[in-house]
Amino acid sequence: MAAETAHLFITGGSGTLGTELQKLAPDAHSPSSRDFDVTDFAAMRTHCAGMADGSTTLIHAAAYIFTRLDQADPMRALDVNIIGTSNIVKLCLLKNWRLVYISTDYVFRGDKGGYREEDEVFPFNEYAWTKLGGECAVMMYKNSLVVRTSFGPEPFPFPKAFRDQWTSKLDVAVLADAIIRVARSSITGTLHVGSPRRTVLDYARSISPDKSIGEISRLDATFAYPYDTSLDCRKFTDLFGAATVPGGDCQ
Repeated sequence: MAAETAHLFITGGSGTLGTELQKLAPDAHSPSSRDFDVTDFAAMRTHCAGMADGSTTLIHAAAYIFTRLDQADPMRALDVNIIGTSNIVKLCLLKNWRLVYISTDYVFRGDKGGYREEDEVFPFNEYAWTKLGGECAVMMYKNSLVVRTSFGPEPFPFPKAFRDQWTSKLDVAVLADAIIRVARSSITGTLHVGSPRRTVLDYARSISPDKSIGEISRLDATFAYPYDTSLDCRKFTDLFGAATVPGGDCQ
């Protein structure tokens, strides 16, 4: 394992996904946000000055995450998700590193589901607009891959889940395994990674041992959620095999 993961660089290592990635890649370089501030390009260059050119894959999992604009810091969102991602792209350009950028299924409108990599994007909320801004920067760099996905911790952290919201959300441990597989490849472009289409309620119960998650309608929520952001994951399956998930395979 050490030989395969020594040239991985992970941002966002203290987050939900970053923590799982480090379990699978314990030799990866995963600095804290204090030591590697994506909003400070000069400091980023200094941090990486002694690292070899051309032999690293950087998994950019760091992000400023928010679900409601009234709970967000728009300046911070712009700095981290758009400017910070642009800085990551500039760093990879300078170092000739491969870049894997973790994006979101919310870059789609969320009204039909089954979204393919080539489908039109229209972000559902402000957070997704900032992630799409990051995608635009990443796509300027040829040696890059945008991974659109959705994930959550295990077990499900809420007492109820939506019975009428459809998703391809994955348990974070399953997603981390898929991301490591992708990072070790040379594929570029855009890739969707997720479970078969299912409700958030089905997802929540699949990762909760006692299956006691109650149900709620998204129409009863105090702010808007999309109807269906499920992803077409056949490209991932064809390239890497199925992502193992509770209740089925990625297809």
